[in-house]
Amino acid sequence: MSSWAVKIKKLLFAIASAAVIVFPVDGAKRPRYGGTLRVEMLSTSMTLDPRKWRPGSPSDAASEKVAAMVYDRLVSLDSHGRFQPQLATAWSHDEGFVRWQFALRSSVKFSDGTAMTAQDVVEVLQALLPAGQQVTAAGNVVTIQSTPPIPDLLEQLASDRFFIYRTDSGGTLIGTGPFFVAESVVATGGTAPSHYKFKANESCWAGRPFVDAVNLILGVPPLRQLFDLELGKVDLIEITPDLARRAAKENLRVWTSEPVTLYGLRFSEEQAPAADARLREAMSVSLDRTTMANVLLQRQALPTATLLPQWLSGYAFVLDMESDTEGKGAVRGQAHTLISGAEPLRLRIDAEGDLAKLLGERVAVNARQAGIAVQVVNHTGLRSVSSATNKTASTADAAAGLHLFVWRYSSLSPRVDLESMVTALQPANATQIEFSSSATDLEALYAAERRSLQEHRILPLVVLPEFAGLGPNVRDWMPTKWGEWHLADVWLDRPESATASTEASASSQGVASGAKP
Repeated sequence: MSSWAVKIKKLLFAIASAAVIVFPVDGAKRPRYGGTLRVEMLSTSMTLDPRKWRPGSPSDAASEKVAAMVYDRLVSLDSHGRFQPQLATAWSHDEGFVRWQFALRSSVKFSDGTAMTAQDVVEVLQALLPAGQQVTAAGNVVTIQSTPPIPDLLEQLASDRFFIYRTDSGGTLIGTGPFFVAESVVATGGTAPSHYKFKANESCWAGRPFVDAVNLILGVPPLRQLFDLELGKVDLIEITPDLARRAAKENLRVWTSEPVTLYGLRFSEEQAPAADARLREAMSVSLDRTTMANVLLQRQALPTATLLPQWLSGYAFVLDMESDTEGKGAVRGQAHTLISGAEPLRLRIDAEGDLAKLLGERVAVNARQAGIAVQVVNHTGLRSVSSATNKTASTADAAAGLHLFVWRYSSLSPRVDLESMVTALQPANATQIEFSSSATDLEALYAAERRSLQEHRILPLVVLPEFAGLGPNVRDWMPTKWGEWHLADVWLDRPESATASTEASASSQGVASGAKP
């Protein structure tokens, strides 16, 4: 990456971090140890095995938040764009960025007391890194050798699934992080844990976390989470965009990340009209993204015409500029002719939740105003509502030429995220965009995204941040602006008696919800 690009990116990181809400600690109070941090999350299930995570999956992003309590990475990235040592204390690379070396921290132990070795790191990274990258160890130094240059390797290793762990004889993954899984409970009738209890790792190389334990309950509905926070039954919750304004109005402590989730449309040539480039362009210019973000989502989202957000790419504002009004009118004028006499373009909702359905209906309204007949099909594929005829029909087996998707940015390397997205969402017969190692340069990356957008096979709609609600006793809440929770830094400011009673309440709550001890 050129020097000017590095400077611009660091500046953007600094500017963005200033916009993120931070809750400073009362200077008159000192951190204290003890207590159980009570957390509720929306996901109904998760996996702490990074090998099973899928790029762009919102549910796996929730798994990553929790996994960060158990595992560590070689390096981390702070909100100012500076790389910080974790399990690696130093790193270097050759002039061509094809050979990287990492000096490992000494005397690091996994939570079961086993010493971490360079071979442990080799085995994990070799399974997680792309083909063509070879990982070896010599003494306490791990070397990653690649055929193509990888100048963005640090961004990759500081994010996504690149945690370090070992697998015990029973197949359980064990980490070096500040907590370890002490208990997982499966609710009656369930197949996956719905309640986890994490305990402090006393021998963690970075020091003991402040809280003794973290009690995590999964699958709690959004409104229930909000009520539990208001009643003091929980310390940390996830807040959905539709409840963020309500939480703020009720004077709850609300934290907001940078935009990390993209909702968009992708064309599929299961239907013949979707193969017409003119129709795809007409569909693109028909979309009223501003209304979607400001009215439908109550200003809790940002309209976007780009695949990567500004904080990640550094150039989104260039691609996001408005198109020529006359050009839009000319394209809209062709739309009715293109779709006339053909079957409606079916829009399948691939994303879960009411928000996706609302966006799908708004897309259909915008399309109808441009003369394009769009039939919305829900994600179950059982029933559909035609926005053009307002008739309900069975479409279980009908092919869809348009899909509404959700994508959660997972890598801090914009090249990796863009390549993963385009590869996953574009049809196989689309023009293939080459993402060479030079695409880590902002100019090359900009050109690659621009080429992808010009085909109108992927149509971005809005990007949303994540919201978290904090109880009044939570101190030192310092997450990254892209959504990683640093729960090892959190401490609880409440009396010992209150701590004991709330721990008992949290335990009984898990059993009362149908859990089996």
